Amino acid sequence: MDLLLPAIVVGYLVGSIPFGLILTRVAGYGDVRAIGSGNIGATNVLRTGNKSLAFLTLLLDVLKGTAATLLGPLAASSMLDGGAGSGLPAAVALLPAAYMAGLAAFLGHVFPIWLRFRGGKGVATYIGILIGLVWPAALVFCGVWLVVAFATRYSSLSALASSFVTPFAAMYILQSATAGGVAALMSIILVFKHRTNIQRLLAGEEPRIGAKDGASTK
Repeated sequence: MDLLLPAIVVGYLVGSIPFGLILTRVAGYGDVRAIGSGNIGATNVLRTGNKSLAFLTLLLDVLKGTAATLLGPLAASSMLDGGAGSGLPAAVALLPAAYMAGLAAFLGHVFPIWLRFRGGKGVATYIGILIGLVWPAALVFCGVWLVVAFATRYSSLSALASSFVTPFAAMYILQSATAGGVAALMSIILVFKHRTNIQRLLAGEEPRIGAKDGASTK
């Protein structure tokens, strides 16, 4: 656990950077949490009317997930280099660090300490983490999202469907229960964050993609 702690801390700190909030303030739009759904993700940033800013938010939220999976093992390797490691071969010892850093980054995005644990819904950061850990599963996530979105025009339903399929894809691709387990944990949290969207879907009140109003799924 001593080896993984630096990876967890680095992952959480990277994941907790609220790019949507920072970018909208720098661009002069004020606090993005005061508009639309109150979310800090790209979908709500889009409600400022600035598509470029929303795309940049999406991109940075993806990249921070990937960055966490790369920086986490580096932080853990400093423990090995300093002689405080577990004694395991580095490749074996640092693989769990990548998983834990990715999971911590997801938690950081969804529950950032700086924003009183009220963050985004995790879709973009989930994809970024998958890119760093098991990139074919990221393609599966995006592919399912696009198919469901094209068929239904519900962004939230697309995210939910993707989060259901992805843990099985990750486990199958890597033949690793750990990969599937980490993806499953992120999926459970993502579903929890979408609970109001689920209620609206069941009530037939969820806005479709392109509607002016509605809740963010990022």
